Amino acid sequence: MPCLDYMSGLLRFGRVHIEAYEHYQKQSFRNRCTVKTVNKVDALTVPVQHGTRHQPIRDLQIANDQNWQLHHWRCLQAAYGKAPFFEYYAPYFEPVYQKKWTFLFDLNYELLTICLKLLQWRLPLNLTEWYEKTATVGLFDARSKLNPGNSPETYVFHQPVVYPQNFGVDFVPNLSIVDLLFCQGPSASDVLKAGLRE
Repeated sequence: MPCLDYMSGLLRFGRVHIEAYEHYQKQSFRNRCTVKTVNKVDALTVPVQHGTRHQPIRDLQIANDQNWQLHHWRCLQAAYGKAPFFEYYAPYFEPVYQKKWTFLFDLNYELLTICLKLLQWRLPLNLTEWYEKTATVGLFDARSKLNPGNSPETYVFHQPVVYPQNFGVDFVPNLSIVDLLFCQGPSASDVLKAGLRE
């Protein structure tokens, strides 16, 4: 469930290649998202099997010996259960957390597809067929630019636009797209458009 900077990048370009053969990178958005809970910003992390550092992201397996799905779903319910659009959008996400996933890439692709559907974006997602260290001329390479440690000044595609969030008046930028969807519903796409960096 990508951050708003990632989603703004999809909106900006309209034609996207998803990297399917890079090596997995720790401490990245590849297996985590952030949501606003009652006391803090919480990172929902999908555990991955060890010893996969030099493995293509497409082949990276989830460590299903941990009960991460139940934890994630309960966190989303607690964080957004009273959000204006949770009851409308939760039925799209809940089945994802009831299914046993083997590969992180497949889980991410399914969640991204759901988010695009809820935003009503008809965006073709092209998967790379091999890894290229340097992007083809004419393509914008965002593979290493979107990181959890980025500050609002270093967001690549997104200029934060304040919208009402659950739990308090302090706005937290660049959370997972589910924060925007659950809090703003059909207006989520307009918020992203308003925050596009040129």
